[in-house]
Amino acid sequence: MAFNASQDPRTDLRERMYIPELLRGLAITTKHFFRNMFGTRDPNPQVVDRTGTSLMTTVEYPEEKPIYPEGYRGLHRLVPRDDGKPRCVACYMCATICPAQCIYIEAGEYEHASTDSESAVIEKYPTQFVIDELRCIVCGLCVEACPKDAIRMDTYMHTPSEYNRQNFVYDIPKLLKGPPVSHPSDPWNKRDSSSEPHHVHKEAHTRIGEGHADHGHGHAKQLGAGHGHAKAGAGHAVVTQQGPIQVTKFIK
Repeated sequence: MAFNASQDPRTDLRERMYIPELLRGLAITTKHFFRNMFGTRDPNPQVVDRTGTSLMTTVEYPEEKPIYPEGYRGLHRLVPRDDGKPRCVACYMCATICPAQCIYIEAGEYEHASTDSESAVIEKYPTQFVIDELRCIVCGLCVEACPKDAIRMDTYMHTPSEYNRQNFVYDIPKLLKGPPVSHPSDPWNKRDSSSEPHHVHKEAHTRIGEGHADHGHGHAKQLGAGHGHAKAGAGHAVVTQQGPIQVTKFIK
């Protein structure tokens, strides 16, 4: 039965009691409740494109995860080199540039008589490398500042929940993950003798993205031609100067 509202609600007892609108609101709520409870739910990560009886758009994380953009910054990780040690040379550039001061590093020196050929050409290494994820503002400046591609934020993972604050302080064993990575400009790849290496002396990872699109810089394509090419093996990634990177992912 239709009900026509009067022009002056103060003179109508039925409108002053709000009964019609209360019943109408309860009917709408009940309809959506049963449709979302018993209807078919579309798990499409793009919630705006979901179809089906159920209109629920909540992402049930972690069973359902949204599609992150290409430049999404996830949890930090320390990149290992071929021998399993971190690529970090304890230069303190990431700790210096960090605006939140959440990175703490203590450096040690390799012994000159070390038989490890990869360590013999490096002066320092981190004895402690700690990141306080509670203080991190996810700016990515540490990744940009690192000259050795030793730290990345390409894990595509959120910081997991913990029961105490100490568990949010990540040390080397917790940060060191992912396949080993090698670059042509790594010192242990080019210092077999004092002669100049054949490849162009530059860190391949520092110019990823240039050359794919010319933004008005005349040398963009020239730099893009020297980008690394990733070869994937059993948990191993090697970057050379032969072509574009296909496997190893870098954050620019």
